Amino acid sequence: MARRKRPLFARWYPDAAAQLEERGLADRRRRLLAPLSGRVLELGCGFGANFPHYPDAVTELVAVEPEEHFRDLARARADELGLKAAIVEGTAEALPVESASFDAVVATAVLCSVDDQAAALAEIKRVLKPGGALVGFEHVGSAGRARHTAERVLDAVLWTHLNGGCHLSRDTLGAIRAAGFDTADVREERFPYLPFPVSKSPHIVGSARKPA
Repeated sequence: MARRKRPLFARWYPDAAAQLEERGLADRRRRLLAPLSGRVLELGCGFGANFPHYPDAVTELVAVEPEEHFRDLARARADELGLKAAIVEGTAEALPVESASFDAVVATAVLCSVDDQAAALAEIKRVLKPGGALVGFEHVGSAGRARHTAERVLDAVLWTHLNGGCHLSRDTLGAIRAAGFDTADVREERFPYLPFPVSKSPHIVGSARKPA
């Protein structure tokens, strides 16, 4: 599946996102990525916000990003950090890498915006080694019926179109479970320093395991 290009989003998002890193998102990334080791694939690396937080135990990093402008920014960020990373064009629904070859796949605020969540999760499962982990955080739809209905309406009329395909209302945890991952190490948190309305959205955080 060819992903819709979102070049305008790629232009304005990095400056807006930088403020969120200072408010607490950078620390969340650091704690999330600290246990990683071995061969890691990152989905939708954007401008490289995760790059400063990969530990030395990560022996190889491959970052997949569909937007050309983001890839350019990510390469510049990797060079600035002295980080050896292969930054390649691709989509979550058709990852340009071999099967069963990565110890972890990192997706931070990515599954909210992929065109086809089920296809993306099937690809993640394909490229992970048995026992490998999908590691990340995602905002998800609210449990309350009224709020969830409001999120779906906002997605349809405005939010998704302005924010690079992002959806407020997705049941991402349910989709991860339906894809066959063990979600025992996934927990729910709030990220109050994010802009409204995602500051009010539940977030799922942690590691989902591919069966060994």
